[in-house]
Amino acid sequence: MTPGMPHGYRRTGEDRIRESVGLSYPELVPGLIIEHRPGRTVTELDNLLGAALSGNVAPIHTDAHYSSQTRWGRILVCSGVTLNLVAGMTVRSISGLTTANLAVDHVRFTAPVHIGDTLYAETKILTRRASESRPDTGVITCHTTAHNQDTTNVLAFIRTFLVPLDADAARDAVHY
Repeated sequence: MTPGMPHGYRRTGEDRIRESVGLSYPELVPGLIIEHRPGRTVTELDNLLGAALSGNVAPIHTDAHYSSQTRWGRILVCSGVTLNLVAGMTVRSISGLTTANLAVDHVRFTAPVHIGDTLYAETKILTRRASESRPDTGVITCHTTAHNQDTTNVLAFIRTFLVPLDADAARDAVHY
């Protein structure tokens, strides 16, 4: 971080700054908890596109009349959509510099998600270590949870990914 520069920005020239995405390896300290904001309200379009892209034809995700007769009483958002929305919410802070995802483990959907629910997420950094096979990267493992507007937990998973050890060098190598 440049002295006198707001966190999350880098000076790229006189009177010019650039937003930085992704915390650096040294910042991703085990025990750190990141609250991902803003929340994300799940829309009907999110659910329909996710179901269409995955080929999930279950009527519980797309048929309002059918869904109204189930124990949920309304459309249930496809679990893949929920996972992707929450994982996406974490990218700006924890994995914006990711060079590879290694694993998503222990995925648990703990409560239903419906169209109109707003999701909030937080991530706890579990471990970090230098990669044995890629000396310029570190391996981060974290635990992400999500809850809805009523603070009901809806999802939890563990994710492992690679990030560059030198974030500034990685950012300087790509001129986007």
